[in-house]
Amino acid sequence: MSCILELQNIGFTYGAGTPFEKRAVDGVSLKINKGEFIGVIGHTGSGKSTLVQMLNGLIRPTDGRVLLDGKDIWDEPKKIRNVRFRVGMVFQYPEYQLFEETVYKDIAFGAQNKGLTGKELDEAVLKAARFAGVKESHLQKSPFDLSGGEKRRAAIAGVIAMDPDVLVLDEPTAGLDPMGREILLSQISGYHKQRGNTILLVSHTMEDIARVADRIIVMNRSECVMFDTTKSVFAQGDKLRETGLRVPQITSVMQTLKNKGYSVPDGVLTVDEATSVLAALMKKEGKAW
Repeated sequence: MSCILELQNIGFTYGAGTPFEKRAVDGVSLKINKGEFIGVIGHTGSGKSTLVQMLNGLIRPTDGRVLLDGKDIWDEPKKIRNVRFRVGMVFQYPEYQLFEETVYKDIAFGAQNKGLTGKELDEAVLKAARFAGVKESHLQKSPFDLSGGEKRRAAIAGVIAMDPDVLVLDEPTAGLDPMGREILLSQISGYHKQRGNTILLVSHTMEDIARVADRIIVMNRSECVMFDTTKSVFAQGDKLRETGLRVPQITSVMQTLKNKGYSVPDGVLTVDEATSVLAALMKKEGKAW
């Protein structure tokens, strides 16, 4: 796989030179490959949101470089808008950014700014709506007539309509009920599989990250303290707990079974995985499932 995003010792300081100076991101270097699904985790204030906002130029690093396809995104500051079409950002509670008369117009807004018109624009809106799970019957409604989960999907569709090479989602399931979270995460996962682009998902929910991420960035006190495969990261429960995080609940349950002498593997991350492992174990021991 080829690298699409590279961070070279990037850092950012809020309020530099003032009494309120705070180092939000410090010396982060990593490479993200095309087509990867990256999880970004860390406790509140760890720097994860500041980190992802530097990926498309919403925040300019105070030091270091962000490379997109090998080119510094700030080489031509007047063209930073073009970077934002290629690296799409969905903020936490994006439904608060809806403002158009209809859902269709809201989804179309970014794509129009990118230059799409007519049939091409219409196709982009309908395709994005399908990816995000927005019903076609909702497109001519006011976005303010939708439920919370429907608004969230409409806002995400607006970014997807720009067809970004990299999609950054900052806590997209925050505030949703369990069913709403499940639906939205499934839509995002399906979009990734069909589109094959690169996705970065910021989340406090370890179960969400465990389900979808290929690799995980762990932020702690403004630094990237871990960047590895999902199984490798969640296998280091003690190190995660030191940063104020935890492993997924099902991983913790399976580890407890292993500690009690049951033959279960390390790195079980989802309920489906655990079900398969336990079913095989019970069959081996001649017990009914």
